[in-house]
This record gives sequence, structure tokens and C-alpha cells, in this order.
Amino acid sequence: MRTHETAGMGEVARRARRASVRPAALGALALWMLAMGPLAAPARATEWGGIEPGISGKEHVRKRYGPATREAAKKVEGYDTTEWIYEGARAPAGLIRMTVEFGLLGTDQQYKPDVVRIVRLDPKPLVFPKPTIFDGWGPPDLEGKQNDRDMYVYRDGLVVIFDAEGIAAVTMFFTPPQPAPKP
Repeated sequence: MRTHETAGMGEVARRARRASVRPAALGALALWMLAMGPLAAPARATEWGGIEPGISGKEHVRKRYGPATREAAKKVEGYDTTEWIYEGARAPAGLIRMTVEFGLLGTDQQYKPDVVRIVRLDPKPLVFPKPTIFDGWGPPDLEGKQNDRDMYVYRDGLVVIFDAEGIAAVTMFFTPPQPAPKP
């Protein structure tokens, strides 16, 4: 589980040697990770704010963050899911909004409606600049562009989309870990 690794020179060199990934393929991988969230394996995910996708449940989130600003019911791949949105005064410090989606299909094929599937963070400007992302989670497994914006993808479940200038994160998705794409 990557949460606060620091980037050393070895990691920087490894990143520089990493093969380039086509932007379309990277965008497709990121979208696949988000769409397949309910089908992810129960391996340990990158957590944020005490919420670990695939592990944490509704009661844990409610205990930690209180009631959501609003809730919405959704249907994802035929399953009923719930979305809790924390914004304004209820959003964690430094965030415009935090959205927590519940509903996960486990490897045992049992649907768990109360388990966190995705945590989406919409940070305030410059709260998560690129160096902070790199220092906190290490070098990404894949880098590329999504809608002309820089994007980092981590196989342990983090997808970061940066602002148009490539300076700071505008959206961060935490999901259960995803398998490496087949070549």
C-alpha cells in the first residue's frame, strides 16, 4: 500500500526509463479502472483520509465524516449503488468536494452494497501540486493525458488528473487496486 513514499533518485531514474504509453490507451485504462471498481479484487488499496476502497464501509465513513451533504442512488453495471457527497462546510479541509461511492462485487461474487467502491476528491486549487503527489504516492505506474490534461495512474487504485497547466491535481480517484493491463 503506497501512502507516503518519498521519491528518491532511484525512483526518478526508473521513471525516466519507463516506456511511454499512448494517451488514448492510458485514458482507456483510467476509465476502465473507474468503471470496473465494483468488480475489483479485495487486495489492499491506496487509502485517503482513513477510507480504504474495498475495505471501509458506510458506518466507518459516517463515523469519520458525519452525514453527507447529500446522497444519491445510482445503478452501476446493474447493481444499486449509493453516492455520498460532502461539500461546502462538510467537505474535508482543502477540498471543494469529496464523493464516496458504495457498492462492490467481491471476488466471491457477493455484492456488498455498504463497502466503499470509489472515493473522488475535488481539491481546492494548489492543494495537491504534482510534487506533493509524487512525494506522497511515489512515481506513477503510468503517465499520460486525458482530455489534454496530465494524468497519473497507480495500479494500487489511484488516478490523478491535473489542471490544464499540469501544476496541481483537480480530481483524484481512489479505487480498489487494479490488475496490470495485459500487453
